[in-house]
Amino acid sequence: MTEATNPSAWVIWGGFVLAFVFGAIANKSNFCTMGAISDVVNMSHWGRMRMWFLAMAVAIVGTTLLHTQGLIDLTKTIYTRPNVPWLSMLVGGGLFGVGMTIAGGCVNKNLVRVGAGSLRSVVVLVFVAISAYMTLKGLFGQWRASFLDPVALDLSAWGLAGQTLPQLVTKLTGMSGHAGAWLTAAVVSIGLLLFVLKDKRFRANNLQMVSGVVLGLLVVAAWYLTGHVGHGENPDTMEIVYFATNTRTLESFSFVAPTAFGLELLMLWTDKSLLLTFGIASAMGVVLGSMAYALSAGQFRWEGFASVEDLRTQLFGAVLMGFGGVTALGCTVGQGLSGVSTLAMGSFLVLGSITAGAVATMQYQNR
Repeated sequence: MTEATNPSAWVIWGGFVLAFVFGAIANKSNFCTMGAISDVVNMSHWGRMRMWFLAMAVAIVGTTLLHTQGLIDLTKTIYTRPNVPWLSMLVGGGLFGVGMTIAGGCVNKNLVRVGAGSLRSVVVLVFVAISAYMTLKGLFGQWRASFLDPVALDLSAWGLAGQTLPQLVTKLTGMSGHAGAWLTAAVVSIGLLLFVLKDKRFRANNLQMVSGVVLGLLVVAAWYLTGHVGHGENPDTMEIVYFATNTRTLESFSFVAPTAFGLELLMLWTDKSLLLTFGIASAMGVVLGSMAYALSAGQFRWEGFASVEDLRTQLFGAVLMGFGGVTALGCTVGQGLSGVSTLAMGSFLVLGSITAGAVATMQYQNR
């Protein structure tokens, strides 16, 4: 198989290109989930929150279209499985929300900051990666697997093949799977769009409007890349597989676990069992896309820690983000955009717990 026809190469390089655009847009538009929540809590300003909701709505519609047209199979994602580890999602999401608040931004925001010259964010991401890896395979992982993950809800016991809202609607109403998917997607996305577009100031903000749409489309494109372009027969084993993804199934953007896998790859580069993947390439793409925009706009600035106290706080937040992101199966992008685009109930649960953790931390800081 030549490099040009190798599905792994298409997935890796395609993920890099998509994430490059994601990083550039996130930098230019100041896209930041923690910042959006902070704007609402501290200033009652909903501009960045509306941009995030707009990206969600676009991602939901686009992902539903791909699934109902048979271009991808969302039932294979890690988000839609019938087993719902609700305690892990609540605890992991809440701790991630606390961590991103005291660290001044989520993992995606820190990737963007690295591209803009933040050495502080380099250190934060290293500790996120270490904590995430410990939660995947190390000491934190033993705690997660022993105490949190076993507390789960098995929806298959109630006749549900997965945990998505469309599957629940289909079960309750008896309508077809495609009809249930479009009904649910329409209700959620139209509700989001009505909230987003009712604000005149936001409608007049072309940067945030366009950025929200494009970010949502990039999530959809990532699903298509890993779930369609990267789905095929492995010439070595003759099995149908998803190429170049860490989860061995289709993926869209998520940045906590990929930082851990990226650090592992760098440390064990000569280990031929470790390969570059979509997740690692997408994390690199966000950094370089942000850097390209920062350099072109004259905004690249070297930045370090303000004080030892700042260092201590940032590192504590990084550890919480690494543990929380893996435990909750995703971050503000991994669950808040990619997971939500599948309409998985667990993704909405994680999104709520991340928001609650962030809001509680902000209110505590304010007091």
